[in-house]
Amino acid sequence: MHRESLAATDWRAMSACRREDPELFFPIGDTGPCAVQIEQAKAVCRDCAVVTPCLRWALETREAHGIWGATTETERRRLRRQPPAVRADVRGA
Repeated sequence: MHRESLAATDWRAMSACRREDPELFFPIGDTGPCAVQIEQAKAVCRDCAVVTPCLRWALETREAHGIWGATTETERRRLRRQPPAVRADVRGA
C-alpha cells in the first residue's frame, strides 16, 4: 500500500465503531426502528476520537451508504451541496 494511502486510512484503527456490530452503521431506511438504529450509530460516532477524519473521508470519497462521521447519507449529500468554505469548516473541525 502506498505510504500516503496508508496514512489517509490510519484513523480507522482508532475508530470506536471497530468495537461495534458493522450492521449498526448500515440501517435499511430512516424511519421507525431504523431511526433508532441511526441514533445509536451516531452516539458511537459522537464519542469517537476520529469522527472528523471519518467524516472528511466520507465526503471526499462520496461514500453513499451508511453512517460515517456521525452523518447519514442524506446529511452528507446536503453537506456536499454547501459552498466550499462551509465544507472546509466541516472537514477541518
